[in-house]
Amino acid sequence: MLHLRLIVPTDLRDTVMNCLDDCVGVTHVILLPDSAVRPAGDVVLCDVAREAADEVLGVLRGLGLAERGAIGVEEVELTISKAADEAERLAPGEGADALVWEAVSEITHEESTLTAVYLAFLTVATMLAACGAVLDSAILIVGAMAVGPEFGPLAGLCVAVVQRRARPALRSLNALVAGFAVAMLLTVGFSLLMDALGLFSQFKFDSARPNTAFIWQPDAMSFVVAFLAGIAGLLSLTSSKAGALVGVAISVTTVPAAANAAVALGYGDFHQAWGSAVQLALNLAGIVLAGVLTLLVQQGAWRLVLGRR
Repeated sequence: MLHLRLIVPTDLRDTVMNCLDDCVGVTHVILLPDSAVRPAGDVVLCDVAREAADEVLGVLRGLGLAERGAIGVEEVELTISKAADEAERLAPGEGADALVWEAVSEITHEESTLTAVYLAFLTVATMLAACGAVLDSAILIVGAMAVGPEFGPLAGLCVAVVQRRARPALRSLNALVAGFAVAMLLTVGFSLLMDALGLFSQFKFDSARPNTAFIWQPDAMSFVVAFLAGIAGLLSLTSSKAGALVGVAISVTTVPAAANAAVALGYGDFHQAWGSAVQLALNLAGIVLAGVLTLLVQQGAWRLVLGRR
């Protein structure tokens, strides 16, 4: 269930209440007249079955509630109520299969914005991966994958493409391109500093690295893995199963490939730099393609469910 907290202008009170009565999957409706101060109006509380939430939110937006009042949405972990059970029974489909576009858009908006924290995480992850590449440490590579925040902008790009929204798409692309450019540039400097301190060496970097050589030696499986990870990642976002994102993070080599390219550029090894760049491109393309297709399939399947209502 999702819990909605609405601030409703007084002149829209009856319209909103009637809409909530007409929408399936809505229960536990509470009206607190003239309780809101800024913006002024009534406070309406209700619970909505997740599978009905997208329709309800669309109706409320259509009434201008986002502009004149407010719509707050919270996930309810546990609801013990016969009325809630009945609301979920009447709502179409299953909650885990439902697409709540407002929630997905909000999550990806926050995660796909170029911020100082995002740059810090991406840079630290890339430097950590550089250590893993030079030392041929699979553990460090996996750790860098888990730390990297790049899936947020990738998911944001997928959502923007499906919704055909140019501004979010450009915001996500900016976070990806600028983020990786800054992280790689700083990692070049980091690798040269580590070399000057005697902690990195070109000999180590050029030696056989059986645990991490895959980073700069892309093949068809690189795209396949990225494609499957993209499906899992978007499913985890749309179904609110964020725990799956950890598995997604450690299954793709975007950050390690960027790190290996940065170290290779620092040492003037353009062969490894090119291989790493191809690996990075394959991973990014695989995730975006899979994400877009996953959202389109989910959208189509959910429309079929709604059409059978």
